Amino acid sequence: MGKPTGFLEIERHDRGYDKPEVRSKTWTEFVHPLPENELTQQAARCMDCGIPYCHNGCPVNNIIPEWNNLVYREQWETALRTLHSTNNFPEFTGRICPAPCEASCTLNIQDTPVTIKTIECAIVDRGWEEGWVRPRLPAHHTGKRVAVIGSGPSGLACAQQLGRAGHAVTVFEKHDRIGGLLRYGIPDFKMEKWLIDRRVHQMAEEGVAFRTGVEVGKVISMATLQAEFDAIVLCGGAEQPRNLPVPGRDLDGIHFAMDFLVQQNKRLAGDDEALAAPHGTISATGKHVVVIGGGDTGADCVGTSIRQGAASVTQIEIMPRPPERENKSLTWPDWPLKLRTSPAHDEGCVRDWAVLTKRAVGSEGRITALDCVRVAWDGGQMREVAGSEFQLKADLVLLAMGFTGPVRSGLLEQAGVALDARGNVQADTTHYRTSVEKVFAAGDMRRGQSLVVWAIREGRQAARAVDEFLMGATTLPR
Repeated sequence: MGKPTGFLEIERHDRGYDKPEVRSKTWTEFVHPLPENELTQQAARCMDCGIPYCHNGCPVNNIIPEWNNLVYREQWETALRTLHSTNNFPEFTGRICPAPCEASCTLNIQDTPVTIKTIECAIVDRGWEEGWVRPRLPAHHTGKRVAVIGSGPSGLACAQQLGRAGHAVTVFEKHDRIGGLLRYGIPDFKMEKWLIDRRVHQMAEEGVAFRTGVEVGKVISMATLQAEFDAIVLCGGAEQPRNLPVPGRDLDGIHFAMDFLVQQNKRLAGDDEALAAPHGTISATGKHVVVIGGGDTGADCVGTSIRQGAASVTQIEIMPRPPERENKSLTWPDWPLKLRTSPAHDEGCVRDWAVLTKRAVGSEGRITALDCVRVAWDGGQMREVAGSEFQLKADLVLLAMGFTGPVRSGLLEQAGVALDARGNVQADTTHYRTSVEKVFAAGDMRRGQSLVVWAIREGRQAARAVDEFLMGATTLPR
């Protein structure tokens, strides 16, 4: 334990942001890292609990008290090795993870958890700056070939682990760049994409091969991969968006959130408009934007719309407004239901809850408004509130209501794998095997839409399962 009385003596202090009027005019990250002396003080607040609930709160099981202690003692390189022992990409999680570890921190009982996410990000950022992050070449080569389909966080974690075990790994990605939803679903102001490029370069030097612009099931068949590789891991994500089945849905100006976000990320990557928006530009500039869906994807649409120069942005959610503060005695150390405010919401957004969209209203084939009604929830049942109908002006509507599972056509149809009751690829979390011989599945394609930390966890665990399948035993960590 770094400092036994640290949590009593030191107040919680986290990273700051550029002011909303400044950051909303740029597409770059706007978080201010803490200076080193403050980081060591924040790490000293860790209580080194006898039962470290943060371990279970973190899906990748980061060894948090240990690297907090190492940061307090200024042993940064050892802290980095400890962090990397459970997490392949802490620079991703340190930026976009919602930090369930902090919700599970014992100090969160009094709303002052250790700034775990900030310290994690500082450790890995310093590691890159100091040159401590280097390619880890395998000690031997097994002669086994593994195909990983999808280059999101689960696919990248799986590929890196298998490569380090000595297998010849090829990652297949249907888009023109590596990264999956990390690349095209997360706006640059939350995570700049050179961070992904840097890791891809490291993995390439470790021997992982990348093939972009190759959609398995279309450009290349599953049968071909099954003939060429000793194992295949499906890490294609859950990309089927939830639709809005209301009258007027076919009006111009109503789009899925990912279609909108991908375009902007492609522009920032340097693509011209013909490549960024091959089916037509989706722009919020000068428009009254309504985002339907109150989660992280919706918040990303809010921040992107504001930066594009929207006339107004409104975000609506069908569920009731969560409480400002959870009841700790009922929820801690589990992830609580409470009101969460993204930095994007502070940049100029109106939020509304318990709102049901009834129909889209248009003129000359384009959306002009949404007819809505307020709803009440009783025992999990929803009912419309009589006389509460209202209309929202809308020139652009973005559907950010989550995803219903992986896309069925193409890859999954050819693979012939069994699906579970939710439409995800069926595989357990011990062996990660699908119903088809030598085909495995991990990440959102297996568990459904989830967090980056769950994707990394499943990618790592699937790699261990594949290594054991190929070699009869494995030394890869679980």
